[in-house]
Amino acid sequence: MSSTHKPTRRGRRTVARHGELSSPSPFAFILKIVGIVAAVVLVSGVGVAAYAATDVVASFADGAVELEGQDAVPPDIGAIEGGVDILLVGTDECEEEYAYLFGARCTGADAGGQLNDVNMLVHISDNPRRVTVVSFPRDLMIPIPSCTREDGSTTSATSKTQINEAWGYGGLSCVAKTVSDLSGQNIPFAAKVSFGNVINITDAIGGVDVCIGNGGIKDKYTGINWGPGQRTIQGVEALQFLRTRHGLENGSDLARISNQQQYMSSLARKLVSSEVLSDPATLYKLATTAVDNITPSESLVNPMTLVQIALAIKNVPFEDINFVQFPVNEDPADPNRVVPNERLAAELWAALAANEPIELTNDQNNTGGVVTVDPQPTDPPVETAPTPDATGTPAPTETAVPLDDIPGQSAADQTCSAGNVRATD
Repeated sequence: MSSTHKPTRRGRRTVARHGELSSPSPFAFILKIVGIVAAVVLVSGVGVAAYAATDVVASFADGAVELEGQDAVPPDIGAIEGGVDILLVGTDECEEEYAYLFGARCTGADAGGQLNDVNMLVHISDNPRRVTVVSFPRDLMIPIPSCTREDGSTTSATSKTQINEAWGYGGLSCVAKTVSDLSGQNIPFAAKVSFGNVINITDAIGGVDVCIGNGGIKDKYTGINWGPGQRTIQGVEALQFLRTRHGLENGSDLARISNQQQYMSSLARKLVSSEVLSDPATLYKLATTAVDNITPSESLVNPMTLVQIALAIKNVPFEDINFVQFPVNEDPADPNRVVPNERLAAELWAALAANEPIELTNDQNNTGGVVTVDPQPTDPPVETAPTPDATGTPAPTETAVPLDDIPGQSAADQTCSAGNVRATD
């Protein structure tokens, strides 16, 4: 596979280049990464080992948040029953240890405040188990419901507000309520994560391997000037990679989401590899690093619940772990914002509700964020005999539901960044 291979583009559509007219604070980008890290930790099956230690569990429970209007799922012995949804929220807060990296955003006169710039819904299906991680663009314009603040006061509902302002209306609980209303899903579990986690997580597991395509990435806003090919990124390099937008072919925030999905898939494969799972010291370091930067809902602090979730998804194959972008259209009122694509969103939620396998048929080469690796690496075929029914006829196989025009990839897919080496202004 040539790292400079650039497939022919077909049917490219213009996407909203929201946020492109100015260079958003790098601080806000980091939170996207934290959401990615937390999602992959949850879907990779690390939870059983991670929460075996009492001190880790105790730390995780500090500052837990009650979720308004969401039905709780009581813990039990064994894998959690039925389907379940977990919301992961990343906020752009200034942590003392990393504030120096972000200049005026954390040290200037206007420093402070939090936005939920990362909003990821992790859907775990009932048997057969599948995992779908739905990422909501930060510039998505939607209604925000009335929410209850920590002091007991309530906010007024809005008809059209940027999703990353929901945190300011009522914290984690309000974000969960907002996404629940948008998706129609009951969300019994949620967690808020901080941006510093990405540095510690990537260091804890020895880095994540990514692929740079299109001749390389050059982006003065993130400090990247990397050539093409495979690259192991750690710490600040991981932040640079996941922040980059100008370094991508399309230059939009939606392209950045596609590039981040490459990282998610690679991280998932790294976390379940023997290199991590067979090393108790690495697992413990990973667990303690993660919980130091996570504020969970009260429903998520019970160690038995965490074990239940881990047991439910520990054997899900990579091809059934999908990272998808919530389908959107350009906002008619503002080309730098997006609104829900109601038709495609309905198809997505219907497939999840029916627990049907999904097939992401959208051409990833059209996102402007990644290019596909051709051919994809494959494992040797495993010969299995068909299971006959009572008549001797082979048992039927499930047919995947094609989700056209919804960007995303499975954890089994390997892609390369759609790099842009032209000078950035």
